[in-house]
Amino acid sequence: MSKLVGIVLVNYQDYAERFLTACRDSLRAQDYPASNLKIYLVDNASSLKSRAYLRACYPEAKILERGDGNYCAANNLGFFEAIKDGCEYLVALNMDTEMPATWLSELVSALDKNPAAGIAQSKILLYPQTEAEKKNLKINTLGNRLNFLGFGFTSAYREVDREISAYPEISGYASGCCLIIRKEVFETAGGWDESYYMYHDDIELSLKVRLAGYKIILAPLSVVLHKYEFKRSVRMLYYMERNRYLLVLDFYPLRLLIFLAPAFIIMSLGMLAFALAKGWATTWFKVLGFFLKPATWINIKKARARIKKVSKISFSEIAKNLESRIDFSEINNPLLKYVGNPLLRLYWKGAKKLI
Repeated sequence: MSKLVGIVLVNYQDYAERFLTACRDSLRAQDYPASNLKIYLVDNASSLKSRAYLRACYPEAKILERGDGNYCAANNLGFFEAIKDGCEYLVALNMDTEMPATWLSELVSALDKNPAAGIAQSKILLYPQTEAEKKNLKINTLGNRLNFLGFGFTSAYREVDREISAYPEISGYASGCCLIIRKEVFETAGGWDESYYMYHDDIELSLKVRLAGYKIILAPLSVVLHKYEFKRSVRMLYYMERNRYLLVLDFYPLRLLIFLAPAFIIMSLGMLAFALAKGWATTWFKVLGFFLKPATWINIKKARARIKKVSKISFSEIAKNLESRIDFSEINNPLLKYVGNPLLRLYWKGAKKLI
């Protein structure tokens, strides 16, 4: 019997007007039984105009309203509403996506066939813009990777799409663009940490799931076409940089933090120089200000206690698979490629001997 599945989409301001219609049509065309599917549209930074648009565009979806724009809180609202409605599997899906008819059935099947997996991620491809691109689809991500300094990035980005057999384990983290999680696993993990607001939220959730003893796998037959725009991420630099530090302070054992401190200091100075060169110095100092607040450290202490409570394996098991290099395919930086990454590789090689 098919599982009851809840799919959560988050809208922010005019996002739905740009992307919802195509995503909705893809969801309506799924071959998964409609009677076992519930759609939750969380209107983040809700307004009368956005609520009216969502109801008119997607009348069969349940509309949930929020006011402050917190993406993590919006996902939590949708997921816990789905749990209240009896959903056994929960799906986070970006609205800027389109999917073939078999997307959901294959995603559900990945968890059904892999009881040790707590999360499965779809194969995420870049949305084709031309006829030529449709004939030669490129990969967005096959599961994301995590660098030991807290940088997250995609795998196989812009490589030509290819067949993948079985359900490979993702050693990094599942992309928040499209993932499915078991209800009981989500509850065990405590959902998303809302202090992250946005960005690194998928890393935070994935690490808790892995520490709780579950695997994260790729569902290669579940395909998503993602209208990915790197420049949208760059605009959120504050959260990306702030949450990189927050993630490390929440999860890393004290011994590892001490050993990695010199690398973090050097990288921080490098990021400051980069910010000054790009005119983002205000953002860098805003991040610094966040970590000068006593409330930040109180929350970190609480987060570490929560993570310890759910952990069934040690962080050292996860740390073995952390990346040494930083690989942002959209940024071609010779200094990082020929100087930074080789030095990071040597540093991490020494650090892993202590884990």
